[in-house]
Amino acid sequence: MVSRFALTASFVALLLSPATGFAGSRGPLQIIVSKDQQSLVVYDGDAVIATSPVSTGKAGHATPTGIFSILEKRRHHKSNIYSNAPMPFMQRLTWSGIALHGSNHVPDYPASHGCVRLPSAFAASLYKMTERGVHVLISDRQITPAEVKSALLFRPAPSEILPPLSDVPLRPAISQAGDTPVEVAMTEPAGGAGGAAKSTAEPIRILITRSDARDAMREVQASLEFLGYAPGTIDGHPGPATIAALRAFQASEGLESDGKLTPELTDRLLRKAGRTPPQNGKILVRQGFKPLFEAGLTIDKPEEALGTHFLQFRHNEEEGAEGKWFGVSLENHLPASTKKRLGISTDADPFAYNGIQRTLARMTISDDVRRRVEGLLAEGSSLSIADTESGLETGEGTDFITITRTRPRD
Repeated sequence: MVSRFALTASFVALLLSPATGFAGSRGPLQIIVSKDQQSLVVYDGDAVIATSPVSTGKAGHATPTGIFSILEKRRHHKSNIYSNAPMPFMQRLTWSGIALHGSNHVPDYPASHGCVRLPSAFAASLYKMTERGVHVLISDRQITPAEVKSALLFRPAPSEILPPLSDVPLRPAISQAGDTPVEVAMTEPAGGAGGAAKSTAEPIRILITRSDARDAMREVQASLEFLGYAPGTIDGHPGPATIAALRAFQASEGLESDGKLTPELTDRLLRKAGRTPPQNGKILVRQGFKPLFEAGLTIDKPEEALGTHFLQFRHNEEEGAEGKWFGVSLENHLPASTKKRLGISTDADPFAYNGIQRTLARMTISDDVRRRVEGLLAEGSSLSIADTESGLETGEGTDFITITRTRPRD
């Protein structure tokens, strides 16, 4: 374990260094918290900007692990849960109450009620260097970002003029009703011919995950609506209106009208509506804490877990026209029930060599979808990969939040 003296000394040295201190940060940052080492490290790409000791949640109030973003910042804040306890330089990670904040009591062991406590001086300095949207990764073990190279990773769109709308039927995000094509804001190209456009737009957040029964139901609902059967809101939930629409379709086809959706009925319905079955994977895109669109992709060897990975895009003159992606893998043990539901028989190894590249190599994304994503790509954009879609913490006013389980559980 890294000693707390070494962490403090490292932080002081970095602050005093004109090249790597807070004021000299060169690009989009990410913050990594290790619960095992009770430490925090600030990275710019794969370069360490600063380190500090921390104190995470004690037994019964464990700090969750996973992929987070800073959702809100308040210089003066008091706890709404624990007797108005002061939380200076608060940087919120979840709307359910997890945050980074300063404290005068940061022992070398977990002692908080779930938040990540920082020494007061460090909390003040960190507060000045961050902004909403900065990613914070919390892991049991120490993880370190490294450059990741893969043909599947998105690159900035070339400086040619692209049409503002895609002709591929991109689906709206899950929180949006309907199944019509979605307008996609395009980054205005800049730069000379043959070069890459350097975007000044807000970075996007990308999540690649598996499709599930809800996605299949949305395709069924969209098909019913196209055929005029009024399934209600296209939300992936088979409510009374959807069941009634299924019964009406069955009756029109001379089938038993029981409202039960079988693979055979799904196939007949989709063919009748001229739609194709949903792919076994999907890509979701957010920007400015709001959903933009989602689209399908194909995952090879679906019986193998994807694992949980996070990558961030760096793009400036030093990195050249294509920029660089820096990534880490997080330990995440899926419950047996989840693996059964998703058809996963082989677990992911977060320690595997080139694990991120191997996972990316199993994915196929259409050229149309790639072009749309790359037209939005900006410095600081991020890509999360997970076997399950973000849970309840992802919602209005958040990026994609992925909660991990770092201990096996049935």
